Amino acid sequence: MRIAMGTDHGGFELKEDLKARLIAGGHEVLDYGTDSPASVDFPDFVAPAARAVAAGEADRGVVLCGSGAGAAMAASKITGVRVATVHDVYTAHQAVEHDGMNVLALGGRIVGTELAWEIVRTFIDASFSGGEKYVRRVGKLDELDRNRI
Repeated sequence: MRIAMGTDHGGFELKEDLKARLIAGGHEVLDYGTDSPASVDFPDFVAPAARAVAAGEADRGVVLCGSGAGAAMAASKITGVRVATVHDVYTAHQAVEHDGMNVLALGGRIVGTELAWEIVRTFIDASFSGGEKYVRRVGKLDELDRNRI
């Protein structure tokens, strides 16, 4: 699977750990930065990763910042992205299976590396269920996305 990643300084160390594990697991990682723990603005790195998912250049995205909230806000501004801040395994699969989440936001200062890895693995392994009510709901999300004001 091709995974786009982007983070600010608050998620840098966790991104590097997750990136290495993803590559070791046979995934291709598109790293949109940042490339150091120096202070930067999360939209500059999260938006390109989210755009890669929306454009089909990546299958899924993982974006990070200190809390995950800012990264989710930035990614949610990209048409075609369905993102949530996730800090537990249940939500990591449920948001894909029921809501078609294609970008995962994590807080680099909130979750430890082992839990983050379990969340990312769960997110990557999950598939949209295709159930009638979920298709209907995702369709409504897509309609909201097309009609932004």
